Amino acid sequence: MAVASAAPLLALNGAVKMATNSQAYLEGTKVKETKSLIAELCRHFYNQGWVSGTGGSITIKVHDDSIPKPQQLIVMSPSGVQKERMVEEDMYVLSSNGSVLSAPLAKPYPYKPPKCSDCAPLFLKAYEMRNAGAVIHSHGMESCIVTMLNPLLKEFRITHMEMIKGIQGHGYYDELVVPIIENTAHERELTESLTEAIKAYPKTTAVLVRNHGIYVWGDSWISAKTQAECYHYLFDAAIKLNQLGLDWTTPTHGPIHNSNGALSSTRNVKTSAKAGGLSLSGDIEPLRRCVVLDIEGTTTPISFVTDVLFPYARDNVGRHLDGTYDSAETQEDIKLLRAQVQEDLENGVVGAVPIPSDDAGKEEVIAALVTNVEAMIKADRKITALKELQGHIWQTGFQNNELEAVVFDDVPEALERWSALGLKVYIYSSGSRLAQRLIFGYTNYGDLRKYLCGFFDTTVGNKRETKSYTEITASLGVDNPSEILFVTDVYQEAIASKAAGLEVIISVRPGNGPLPENHGFRTIKSFSEI
Repeated sequence: MAVASAAPLLALNGAVKMATNSQAYLEGTKVKETKSLIAELCRHFYNQGWVSGTGGSITIKVHDDSIPKPQQLIVMSPSGVQKERMVEEDMYVLSSNGSVLSAPLAKPYPYKPPKCSDCAPLFLKAYEMRNAGAVIHSHGMESCIVTMLNPLLKEFRITHMEMIKGIQGHGYYDELVVPIIENTAHERELTESLTEAIKAYPKTTAVLVRNHGIYVWGDSWISAKTQAECYHYLFDAAIKLNQLGLDWTTPTHGPIHNSNGALSSTRNVKTSAKAGGLSLSGDIEPLRRCVVLDIEGTTTPISFVTDVLFPYARDNVGRHLDGTYDSAETQEDIKLLRAQVQEDLENGVVGAVPIPSDDAGKEEVIAALVTNVEAMIKADRKITALKELQGHIWQTGFQNNELEAVVFDDVPEALERWSALGLKVYIYSSGSRLAQRLIFGYTNYGDLRKYLCGFFDTTVGNKRETKSYTEITASLGVDNPSEILFVTDVYQEAIASKAAGLEVIISVRPGNGPLPENHGFRTIKSFSEI
């Protein structure tokens, strides 16, 4: 094994530690264990069909609590070797910037001279841009074929599958989106397009390469392995659903329709807006592919939010914080509230009071939090810190049957109808995504989440700003923003979404605020009019 020359001891936080590029460290237990782990995983992935024919690769950072993650060493499987026969001596060790610190010795014929993985530049991008702890590159058949189902698509999308829960940041009711980049003759040439995909999809933990495979990363090797297994399962499910003529991109996974409304192996729903409802048409390009709905005053009476949800949250702030104070979820809520209150105090926001440090005691901290939250609710502020806390309070209320959400009578029928036509329906509300799921999961008509592909909240931006709708358009992957219908009761939201190019309808429901004269938007009193 060729290794770097010995390096001096380094002082770290007052302690003396061996430099990570020293021969002693490179031959130490942590590096050896990581090498052995990669060899074991390669054998496992070979049996899965992910790294056959010397293809694919794995890289893991050497975990060391005393070294910041960005500076930890990188162990990488070599290129062009039989993955199921690898041993720990076959691995490369790289510094955090990608320079080779240790390379394997050549083996006798018929083995080829060792070569660092062609994937190395791509692995380094995942480490650099996502602070990953491990990256897996698979040539699994599922990850290849799923990119070939529609050669024009730049994304893989799937929703309402249990294994989506295994992907970081996703739940059953979410739409999983994985970018697809085009293949090249040499893997290193993929570096730029992979970099752009990581930038364009900040939530993704994987990038598909058409006709090639997939790169998956995670915080640790366990996270990367778990997600890789879930991705392959979902790809396989999509392929099988496609063979059955079923649409994996819609909540109901109903039959795929062609332009004439008949079953088809390729989804191509074309719709037109006509008085009295949606009709299928094979003669025109689709006017709508997605429907995005507001909640208050659109699917749900404003009175339910103002007279039921807000008072419940306000009246139960103290009880909730006291009962869950030490949980990670509530501590994260408190962290967000502290930051918001500090900003409010600096800006002179009425009702904001300082929140003491934890040293002041739980009771004093909670008392200050309650005061601030009550002022925020009274001012009807659309801020993430408040919405996150409210969502967690409402979650308890719904789960304990203390709350039941109300939707207008025409909503369930419309959701079912749109879903049957292949339209994808999303929610965009100032309430947190958790709160949105709760409202549609516990309605007076039962659980309606099966008709919804995803949820957007103020983390994509303020609902009265055009850039928020531009961001949603990019997330939904439509060719033209006019393919999205947005339904809201708020005139300013209608203006902002129209400026982004969306089709807009204003909902006029009992209790909604007045609209300006000559506002210029189409209005409806029921979803049955759409």
